[in-house]
Amino acid sequence: MEARYAVGMGEVLWDMLPTGRKLGGAPANFAFHVAQFGIESRIVSAVGRDRAGDDLLDELGRRRLGGAIERVDYPTGEVIVALDDAGIPRYDIREGAAWDNIPFTPQLEELARSTRAVCFGSLAQRSAASRATIERFLDAMPCDGERYRIFDINLRQRFYTEQTILRSLERCDILKINDEELEVLGRMLALPGQGAGAQCRELVRRYGLRIAILTCGARGSHVFTADEETFVATPKVEVADTVGAGDSFTASFTAALLHGKSLGEAHRLAVDVSAWVCTQHGAMPLLPEELRRRATE
Repeated sequence: MEARYAVGMGEVLWDMLPTGRKLGGAPANFAFHVAQFGIESRIVSAVGRDRAGDDLLDELGRRRLGGAIERVDYPTGEVIVALDDAGIPRYDIREGAAWDNIPFTPQLEELARSTRAVCFGSLAQRSAASRATIERFLDAMPCDGERYRIFDINLRQRFYTEQTILRSLERCDILKINDEELEVLGRMLALPGQGAGAQCRELVRRYGLRIAILTCGARGSHVFTADEETFVATPKVEVADTVGAGDSFTASFTAALLHGKSLGEAHRLAVDVSAWVCTQHGAMPLLPEELRRRATE
């Protein structure tokens, strides 16, 4: 079956921001941004049989985002988001949400076979039901060396375990992690203490990763493979907020790879896109044409 889609898999929800309710969740952010680069995208998640679920599906429709989003007998997810003076978000993530109960269906199995790249994290794996669905989807994807399973780890609050992290590392091709999360993994997995670069290279070696991405906020970002490393400084911009910036990084990096760009080109585009998203309010701004063209030129 032809590989067509880039899939964001996991939580889809309402971000309850100080300025009002906004569509949120890393999978939705990823799918929205990767689609801006001409890649067909899909979301895999669940919403409740409630008004919030109706509104969320309507909002996805307005943004021309779709996928395998089931209606289940749990409330549609909400996250209370508070922004500090620098625009850095803090999250209060409600438990027992619809996206904790994503079912595995024949539709998902078919989608997995035609997926070019899937992005998943640790948050939606806090529940046994969604964790099992994510793992079955990853295992259903063909292993032909031309597809990407991207673990954008996104450690949130207490919603992860060592077992979940290990099982995800064993299934992914690309790991994206920030410097604070790397400290957690360093202690959890007893990574060597000779610096962040050595730890990332050890993750590549230990888990057979094709790529490890380390983001360090204003201090830049690194990309590692078994025999290559790139560093790109973070541009200085006037930050509106950083909500969704990391997801835009992952999406643009993935889109560039799917369009055949080099590792360095994908890295530079991801940095520039995420910096621009930081200058905008909300997680899903429309990108300038100049940035969108760079994935395909």
